[in-house]
Amino acid sequence: MISTVLVANRGEIACRVFRTCRDLGISTVAVYSDADAGALHVREADAAVRLPGAAPSETYLRGDLVVAAALAAGADAVHPGYGFLSENADFARAVADAGLTWIGPPPAAIEAMASKTRAKELLGIAPLRPEDVTGADLPVLVKAAAGGGGRGMRIVREPGDLYEELKAASAEAASAFGDGEVFVEPYVENGRHVEVQLLCDAHGTVWALGTRDCSLQRRHQKVIEEAPAPGLPAALEASLLDTAVRAAKAVGYVGAGTVEFLVADGRAHFLEMNTRLQVEHPVTEEVYGVDLVALQLAVAEGQPLPPEPPAPRGHAVEARLYAEDPARGWAPQTGVLHRFETPDGVRADTGYASGDTIGVHYDPMLAKVIVHAATREAALRKLAHALERTVVHGPVTNRNLLLASVRHPEYASAEALDTGFYDRNLPALTAPPPGEEYAAVAAAIARASAGTGRFGGGWRNVRSQDETRTYGGHEVRYRPARDGGHEVTSPEGVRVVAAAPGRVSLDVDGVVRHYDVTAYGDTVHAGGHRLAVPPRFTDPRDQSVPGSLLAPMPGTVVRVADGLAVGDRVTAGQPLLWLEAMKMEHRVTAPASGTLTALHATPGRQVEPGALLAVVLTEAQEEDPA
Repeated sequence: MISTVLVANRGEIACRVFRTCRDLGISTVAVYSDADAGALHVREADAAVRLPGAAPSETYLRGDLVVAAALAAGADAVHPGYGFLSENADFARAVADAGLTWIGPPPAAIEAMASKTRAKELLGIAPLRPEDVTGADLPVLVKAAAGGGGRGMRIVREPGDLYEELKAASAEAASAFGDGEVFVEPYVENGRHVEVQLLCDAHGTVWALGTRDCSLQRRHQKVIEEAPAPGLPAALEASLLDTAVRAAKAVGYVGAGTVEFLVADGRAHFLEMNTRLQVEHPVTEEVYGVDLVALQLAVAEGQPLPPEPPAPRGHAVEARLYAEDPARGWAPQTGVLHRFETPDGVRADTGYASGDTIGVHYDPMLAKVIVHAATREAALRKLAHALERTVVHGPVTNRNLLLASVRHPEYASAEALDTGFYDRNLPALTAPPPGEEYAAVAAAIARASAGTGRFGGGWRNVRSQDETRTYGGHEVRYRPARDGGHEVTSPEGVRVVAAAPGRVSLDVDGVVRHYDVTAYGDTVHAGGHRLAVPPRFTDPRDQSVPGSLLAPMPGTVVRVADGLAVGDRVTAGQPLLWLEAMKMEHRVTAPASGTLTALHATPGRQVEPGALLAVVLTEAQEEDPA
């Protein structure tokens, strides 16, 4: 029997496994990098072991350190979570060789399926060789052979881009998974991403726990997932389940795994088998009423599964809450998470708590918000309500995008579920949310009310000029009122009902709404809206050099384009350098055609947002530098 589990992972999945272990009376051990010394998963474990001697981005890939930590802490089992070493057969063997129980599939099954190229060959599907790709094959998809989560994945539409994209994907895969092998396959435009959850014991029982739809993706990484996949023809669904079961039996699979497909034009294309627990496993748990982590532990102990899985019930949807800015190329965000609360009665799997800091080294996912209801329509309504009531104060997040997504007619109707959803709809989904201008009014009135009595005004017989404040790009004008409060003059139709520094009630065209208002330096959160506060005074010397190329996010310069040097002519959109932030590579391109007059980026340099990376001057700027 397992008594103590070390989770060879961090963040949300470590906390998720710990929760089940506590329920089962199993002790827990966390491992952590120096960057994670104060992380939630470390605080929640019964014991924690520092992984020494490696950079934060590499620490969790050091299997030797993890095994040593398990032995030092007295653990008798290791759960790999997802990502990092979860699909590393050598690590699984090292765990077993150390006398520890491996909570995962046999190493041979991992080797057969964790490499997407070998998995395809096992099923009789030959991937394209990069050297054989011609213009007639395009578009193609470059993918990492190990791991997933969108890392090491690139779409190539032009023959001349293939070399650079292969190089970028390989570098990203090596950083994320310790394996830089990549391959090429045909790219199916706007297909549905559908997958099958498997659970297998060591006695030959294989459960196929239905389907999931994970089509809403950005940068090939899932954003919203649901179970079961809606609208699949019965024959197609049966085929998916059958293929998944055959794949598991072909390799003697044991444990939890997922087989992924791309569905287009009524046909299913095999993508890969992930030999681990998936990020989106909670939606299957909610539909089938099971705890997949508890079942993983039982299978690892040698216990048999019942002959048949439980019957499914209802519908579940999961939204991944990320610290990122969808309107700025999904740029990851860092900083202090001042306040983070999800509503009671809603499942939220997270690796963060109020006061934690979001760093630059790891994936920017803050939490998964999961709901279950009798029907898909009820589940989407429940999820939207949960997202509305989620409080997240700190860096920019994708909360408003998630809310707009689940309410979008294309998604709500399930008639246009495909991986191109965000390509088509992103501008509309990232528009300022309705009512943001009134949240700005609440922020202005709350500030005016701070520290000056009930309303902070002081009415005078001589009518004063309007005060003007700007929040989130919305200009607000107001003046002291006769009752000691404030009168809003712009936008029109707004009346202050009650005001205090932390709470403001507004009557907008006869409808009263309440806003909780909290300020943090250069941002204000008011009624679920995050509003930037412009500086009141600007330094006239603080001007960027014409043609400046600034870092869009905090990160590390991983490479510069081959042969790039000051004095070179560059064209608009030409890749100049690559930043790594939160285990993803971000390409930085020339903003316009011109001459590279400065290059401050060097591989290994860590940069903050706004750091000067390079300068590209156009001919017009060169002629008139002022």
